[in-house]
Amino acid sequence: MPTLDESVAIGGHEVTNRLYRAPLLECAGNGPDAVDRLVAELEPTAAAGAGLLFQGATVVRGEGGCAAPGMTRVHDDAFVSRLSRLTDRIHDHGASIFLQLEHGGLRSMETWHAGYRDANPDLRQLAVSRPPWQLRSLDRLGFLSLSPRVLSADDVRELAADFGRAAARAVDAGYDGIHLAGANMGIIQQFLSPFYNHRTDAFGGSRSKRVWFLELVHDEIRARAGDVPLVTKVPAETAAPRVVRRHLDVDDAVAIARSLADIGFDGLVPVRTSTFWDMSIVRGKYPERAWTHERFQDGYADAFGSRRRARAVSLLNRLQAHRFPTEPGWNADLCRRVRGAVDVPVLMEGGLRERAHIDSLLGDACDLAGMARPFYAEPRLPARLLGTEKATAICESCNNCTVPQVTGADGVCRTPAVLERRGELERQGAYEE
Repeated sequence: MPTLDESVAIGGHEVTNRLYRAPLLECAGNGPDAVDRLVAELEPTAAAGAGLLFQGATVVRGEGGCAAPGMTRVHDDAFVSRLSRLTDRIHDHGASIFLQLEHGGLRSMETWHAGYRDANPDLRQLAVSRPPWQLRSLDRLGFLSLSPRVLSADDVRELAADFGRAAARAVDAGYDGIHLAGANMGIIQQFLSPFYNHRTDAFGGSRSKRVWFLELVHDEIRARAGDVPLVTKVPAETAAPRVVRRHLDVDDAVAIARSLADIGFDGLVPVRTSTFWDMSIVRGKYPERAWTHERFQDGYADAFGSRRRARAVSLLNRLQAHRFPTEPGWNADLCRRVRGAVDVPVLMEGGLRERAHIDSLLGDACDLAGMARPFYAEPRLPARLLGTEKATAICESCNNCTVPQVTGADGVCRTPAVLERRGELERQGAYEE
């Protein structure tokens, strides 16, 4: 059985070990300091020994499509070329870096973020189909603001081409591979999901037709960026509430994964998720500290339309924290089934914290193991995880790092006990490179 510090190939690219930093929101944007911010956030993880980093949440178009504040856009040649300084710094440490590409579709900020919508009144969301009645109901109640533009067949092809163009820019800037945001309710999941996709043309209907957008994206990337390693998330919407009758189950996810491997994807990241952006993505505790901190109250009101609505979202967050508690390796069973059905590497993330647990999953449920929130708490975490088989991440899955990001705040650990523990480890030399 492989161990965490053994190398592995994704496509034709060799990764030095099997530990990766899963995609996160780096909040770097596209300003003059964007590259500096990305280097500051990502380089410590590479220096500490991670084999692979996924730079997260980059949007393929210059307008619309951002699912959260601070996302970086990769539509502009001049900007993306500057990112070569980041890729060079990552490569200096022997690590690999893939760029995650996405578009929010109906999950974009112009749907849910009141302040952004007011500042961009002419933006309309891209929609695969007419929004489901559940979202239309939230629109009538004032929690969302739907003004969708349903994509024509030509629009779909042009959007796929934008993914291909963004991938080509990334390869020119030195990225080693591409990661597609195929889950977390972005446009790709919306094409795959029977909840969102009610199209009657070639891009909707049967499961094989709903996969066709991803096949188009694959073909565009291959045509424009060459044989670059290509990875995508594969969603199983098992956390969907009961009011959602049509959604992707585990069998659907396995069948989609098999189709994507046949199409030519080089790696797959199976994840249990929902049809909505909820706590099923970041399972864990209710972030009391984040919701009550005075620093973020105006930002929450701006995001959700008022302090009253922000309190309603906070209450929903509290209820969902009970429904989706922390569970070590919550995607393990799904990954194991997918791994048994495909002949490409399976990447696993979701609740991984202990080195011994990770080693028990490698070669069984997955080929690579990733973490996301723990890197907010410990940017140099790989030095510990790769250094001893008894290491455990100090992240408590409390979500005080994630909730403030709706206000545009950086993704950093804000839990005193965790920060105190990191300080102790630093003083002990646990993060020596």
